[in-house]
Amino acid sequence: MAKIKPFQGLRPPKSIAAEVACLPYDVMNREEARKMAEGKEKSLLHITRAEIDLPDEVDIHSEAVYEKSRENFRKFLENGWLRKDPNPYFYIYAQTMDGRTQYGIVGGASVDDYYQGKIKKHELTRPDKERDRTVHILTNNAQLEPVFLAFRDVPEITELMMDWVKNHEPEYDFVAEDNIGHHFWVIDDEKTIKKLEQLFEEKVPYTYIADGHHRTAAAALVGKEKREQNPNHRGDEPYNYIMAVHFPHNQLKILDYNRVVKDLNGLSGEQFLNRLSENFDIQEVNGQYKPEKKHTFGLYLDGKWYKLTAKPHTYDDNDPIKGLDVTVLTEYVLRPLLGIEDLRRSKRIDFVGGIRGLGELERRVNSGEMAAAFALYPVSMEELMKIADTGNIMPPKTTWFEPKLRSGLVIHKLD
Repeated sequence: MAKIKPFQGLRPPKSIAAEVACLPYDVMNREEARKMAEGKEKSLLHITRAEIDLPDEVDIHSEAVYEKSRENFRKFLENGWLRKDPNPYFYIYAQTMDGRTQYGIVGGASVDDYYQGKIKKHELTRPDKERDRTVHILTNNAQLEPVFLAFRDVPEITELMMDWVKNHEPEYDFVAEDNIGHHFWVIDDEKTIKKLEQLFEEKVPYTYIADGHHRTAAAALVGKEKREQNPNHRGDEPYNYIMAVHFPHNQLKILDYNRVVKDLNGLSGEQFLNRLSENFDIQEVNGQYKPEKKHTFGLYLDGKWYKLTAKPHTYDDNDPIKGLDVTVLTEYVLRPLLGIEDLRRSKRIDFVGGIRGLGELERRVNSGEMAAAFALYPVSMEELMKIADTGNIMPPKTTWFEPKLRSGLVIHKLD
């Protein structure tokens, strides 16, 4: 069963929490990060993306960037922008978007659970990205950004969490510039803490990485490295745990993750549509088309929107991978018609999170940057968990979770 432990969080004072909090490091490039942190000396981006405080010619993976991160982290501590809680606590982190609020338990997930497969994955990770975050954690001796985990809803855990929310004022409560509400409670009652630990160990057999595969892998690698270097290793040291927000699966929402392609592989628009008709029923629509169910796709081409309905032979809903719309699109459009074989490395395709809307797909095509865009129906949490349970790996760029967790509300020091 899953193990979750309280930890002694390092947190900003209530008065500056909104200033410290920032989006996770991997949802922006260097210039975007610099712009987000402009005029905000307390933004955690100065630690998680320390290259923004160095000249552009400095490589983002250079030793200078990691040293700048360490320097900035020390500055935050010296200035009192981050302060350590007196005891190990659990925390509740809730986010509100479009009138919907999701509530999660912040605690330490076991490194052993990760290596034993109790923390389940659905994506491949890249060694270079793992190494970057591993070095970042080791440099600061801290996990600065939480991992986003899900677990199959346990009513007793949800009830306990919501009772705490109902009966206690939040420590932090603010709306960020993107109109996402962030609410944070400190669970400092020993009886409640022990009950949460017990419920997870009794009721939660597995957790699932929703977002943050590289951060999870890096934290686990650090834990492994530190225990191998510690001749007095006991198993209860902070490095044995990965800071994570654990959300009941039925509170989460996955958005669509769409595709845009640079060219039609030598085909005209008419030829492309004719080839598509072999495997899809095609209907031109007025205005934008957002897929309303599985196995339907939106195609934006030559200023027009089309509804594509996959023919039954293109998918197998009894197979966790062959039933995915991203698989259908890859196997019947991207590879055979457009010649895009490697979605991870091809420069002829790009991916657009559903949070940007269909207007972003139109813009990319109308500008001439892209030749066509495909809008997909989002994957469900049940599909994600089924893929992880069967030991399968999702195709690249399949899930887009919103809202993103803010970094900086709590940090996990490893000493």
